[in-house]
Parts: sequence; C-alpha cells; structure tokens
Amino acid sequence: MAGRGFYLAITGGIGGAKLALGLSRILSPEALVLVVNTGDDFEHYGLHISPDVDTLIYTLGGQCNQDTGWGRSEESWTFMSALEALGGETWFQLGDKDLAMHVLRTNLLQDGLSLGEITSKLAGSFGIQNSILPMTNDFVQTKVNTVDGLLSFQHYFVRERCKPVVREILYDGASIAAPNPDIVSALNDENLSGVILCPSNPFLSIDPFLSIGGVRDCLRNCRAPIIAVSPLVSGKAIKGPLAKIMSELSIPVKANSIAKHYSEFLDGFVLDNEDREWEQTITESGINALVTNIVMRTMEDREQLARDCIELIDRLAEKPLKKGGAKNDKPMGSDSG
Repeated sequence: MAGRGFYLAITGGIGGAKLALGLSRILSPEALVLVVNTGDDFEHYGLHISPDVDTLIYTLGGQCNQDTGWGRSEESWTFMSALEALGGETWFQLGDKDLAMHVLRTNLLQDGLSLGEITSKLAGSFGIQNSILPMTNDFVQTKVNTVDGLLSFQHYFVRERCKPVVREILYDGASIAAPNPDIVSALNDENLSGVILCPSNPFLSIDPFLSIGGVRDCLRNCRAPIIAVSPLVSGKAIKGPLAKIMSELSIPVKANSIAKHYSEFLDGFVLDNEDREWEQTITESGINALVTNIVMRTMEDREQLARDCIELIDRLAEKPLKKGGAKNDKPMGSDSG
C-alpha cells in the first residue's frame, strides 16, 4: 500500500497533529500514513464538520492558527457576525475559510464520495502528500454521559466547555461501523515498520477508533511494534480535559495509567522526563519505556520527539515483542473489522 518501510500514526486533535507534523518533517511522504479520529464529527447547520481531520490538514498544510492550535490562520468571521445578528446559534465558531471546507465536504458526501476520498482530495489541495485516512467511512459519534445527561461530543467539549462531570463515554455507531479498509490494509502490510499512537486524549480521540469492530484484534495481531506517547506530564494534560475526565472516571491521573489503557497491544511507551518515576512500573508490566521530552513547544521539539519515536520502534523491531506470541502467521482480511 504505502511502499517499503512506512509508519502508521494514529492521531486526534491538536497534540496528535503536532507530532504528526514532526513525523512528516523527518520522514518521506510515502513513509508516513496518518489515521485520524472522526468520532467528533457532527452536523451543524446542515454541514458535515470533521474537526480533527481539518486540524490535521491545516497543521500539515501550514495553515493552522498557531494561537489556538485549531482553525485556519488569518481567518475572518463575517459569516459568524451575520449569523449572530440574525439570532443564530454561535457556540461553535465557523470561520469564513473554515466554512469553505465544510461546505465542500458536505456537497461531496451528497455526491456519493466517501469521507476517505474527500479527505484525500482536501489534503491534496493543501499540498499534503501524506496519506490521511479517516478512521472509518461510516458515522461514529462520541457521546459523553454526564451528571447533566447524555451530550454529543461537541456539545460537551465546545458548548459546555467540558464542565459537566463525566460518568461514561460512549461511541455511538461503532458496533456497526467498519474501519477504513485502507487502514486494515496498512496494518496487514508486510512493509509496515511500526505504529505510533500520538499524544491525543485516549478516551476522546483514540478510543473512538479502537471501539470499531475488529480494530483491537488488528492491533493485537500486528507484526510491527506499536508504541504510544503519553498525553500527560506530571499528572496534568498537556492540552484539553484529559486529567479532569480521568479523575471523574476514577482512573489515576498518571502516565502509567495511559500505558495500562493500551497494554493489550502495546510494545513501547514514551513518557516525559518529569514522569521518570513510572518508567520501572511500565517496564515491569512488559512494555518498553522511553523517557524523553514530550512537550512540543517548538518545531524542533516536534521533530525530536518524532525521531525518538522512530528510534524506539526501530529498537523494538530488533527484539521479540510483548505480543509476539499472539501474532498470526496469516494476514487478516477486511472482514476482521
């Protein structure tokens, strides 16, 4: 699928997009395939909006708003001002440039194109050469069960600003959805060098993909090393409500909790220098730990973390993997999803 020796990175929003950018700068386009969360996709004013897909495209295409980490640079807000004047809902901000993406995506979906085909088309218009694969062409929607009731993800995340106490996170539609077939092909490809779970929120950005039927089996049986990068530093989320959600779900807000969350298929885990105390615990669980700087403030930080991830995968490829005994000798067909 992707040629000889390629890496598959699974990503969500801002933090994941930062590492994806670092990886794209140290690897050739054909050596990096990106899987992106669509569990936060939703329809708003009749438009199909894919926030994580767009964040990744804007980031790789050099058009991301550097102040927010999401949305487009040099954005204008004429549409939102006019909408507000008419008494419309403005809790979800739609910039004028950003609106063009949503309108085109919606029209192409109505024309019968898949979300994967549309994403490839949109990425190409930004000059992006990497393959960007939405986790599914079906509609899976993350929902948050709170003390105030069940909320769609965007209502919880944007409208309510993550304030309601979380009781459970659900992935509506995942049981009947199929993973993007190109992702299944990549995971079965004998040229796959490794898989990287980027430092995105496990519950909101990575688990929507893992909840789709067959995906966990694909990862458990993957022949290549699989590593994850911690989204926590010293018990605090680098970005977003992760620490709050973990606390409300009675999960210890520690780096080793993230490693444990992925442990069924994980071979390596990257944690920050400030969390070195958890290195031995993670190693004793059978997961190889790498301690380094994971806070990506600069482009150099992004590139260095990307190199650290690739070096860890390459080292793991030289030794028996934790899940090695469970691997199959035959590739999985698309029916595994």
